[in-house]
Amino acid sequence: MIIVNPDKAKAIWKDKWREARKPLLASLDIEFMKAVETADTEKQAEIASQKQALRDVTQTEIVGNTPEEIKAVWPSVLGDNL
Repeated sequence: MIIVNPDKAKAIWKDKWREARKPLLASLDIEFMKAVETADTEKQAEIASQKQALRDVTQTEIVGNTPEEIKAVWPSVLGDNL
């Protein structure tokens, strides 16, 4: 019988979120620099907000303790689930 430690499973799942957000943050970094070059402060603020939402993604609470319940939680800011 395999017993799943819910806390460890949640930590592992959040690590997957971190991996999923890396390319999103990198893309936003490029867009932010373009906005800086054109002095588009409105776009800079919009991108900064998006980046903060990605940074905050690991604060999302995972309710449930089974592997299925844990994997069912995927923050929309990350796009489609793996």
